[in-house]
Amino acid sequence: MNQHHPDSLTLMEFSAGNMTEPHALCIRLHLDQCSQCRSRVDMLDSLGAVMMEQQPQVSVSGSMFGTILDRIDNDPVEPEPLQHGRPLNPLQKLLGEDLTKLPWKRQLCDASVLDISDHFPDQTEQVVLQKLTAGGRAPAHTHRGQETTIVLQGAFSDNKGVFKQWDFVVLDEQDVHKPVALQGDDCITLSILSAPVKLTGMFTRLLNPFIR
Repeated sequence: MNQHHPDSLTLMEFSAGNMTEPHALCIRLHLDQCSQCRSRVDMLDSLGAVMMEQQPQVSVSGSMFGTILDRIDNDPVEPEPLQHGRPLNPLQKLLGEDLTKLPWKRQLCDASVLDISDHFPDQTEQVVLQKLTAGGRAPAHTHRGQETTIVLQGAFSDNKGVFKQWDFVVLDEQDVHKPVALQGDDCITLSILSAPVKLTGMFTRLLNPFIR
């Protein structure tokens, strides 16, 4: 079962269709494996449909908005059984099923990267796959903007906990971390970055002017 999920505001933006294509892709990948978040999105979709039917120009007060978020966060949801034989997810359709065979570009330490921004030509943010070898460490870094990440394979740990396959995480300028891949499989993630990361290690920070 997933331990790290999109927050209620993020799910509300997804339900309303207000997300860019890469961000929506991250949410769809998470929803495909998380019955809890699928139930929340179903609730939001139903609520939106009712509001549109009853009053197209309805306005939502601050108190009502808070009540909706509280209900989404606190209402129990029944987990749905995972079904076998699922069709390929959107990322597999885009890149193929075996992510380990992609043309990875080695970076610092045990990290490799593949920029797939070209698959989203209308977006201004950078969309990248990142791979950390099993048991490997990424350089310590923070973020100049927001980074949205979903784990596609394996798992990693940092000061916020352990992030396993299909877990979802959003980081920003306040977060400084040094991810470590768990033993077993290489850890592969999909990330959307609004700005380049900023290395914070004693020596690696000298490379910041060269990061794009």
